[in-house]
Amino acid sequence: MSAEALPITPARFAAALQDLPISSLYAKHAELSNQITHLESSNKQLEDFARENDDRDCYEALLENRQVMRRFSERKDLIKKEVEEVRGLPWMPQGEEEIRKEEGDVGRVNGAVVGQERRNGVEAGAESRNADEEEGVFL
Repeated sequence: MSAEALPITPARFAAALQDLPISSLYAKHAELSNQITHLESSNKQLEDFARENDDRDCYEALLENRQVMRRFSERKDLIKKEVEEVRGLPWMPQGEEEIRKEEGDVGRVNGAVVGQERRNGVEAGAESRNADEEEGVFL
């Protein structure tokens, strides 16, 4: 990581959460979970390569990824704290269900358990009905 581009401090991150709607907090939590999952996968590959090839650069990237994952995990905790302790709301991360949908796990549509193909059809129908609407959070 460049010395010029330092990550946002936990205090500034927590302060920024105060202005976000609850849906954005859940979306950010889900995004961080997804990023951690991808970094874990990358680290497995980097570790194998670094060991097989005695590659110092890969080893350094592996260590940097671990720092990033710790920082992302800390941010997830700050989001949960904002929801539960600051706002006094129950923790119900709907965003994590979206990650599971993207990964092809079984999900729910109108309360019924369905597979990926059925959800895609339902979501596609909803998309076409809402094509003219611009809602949501754009990050």
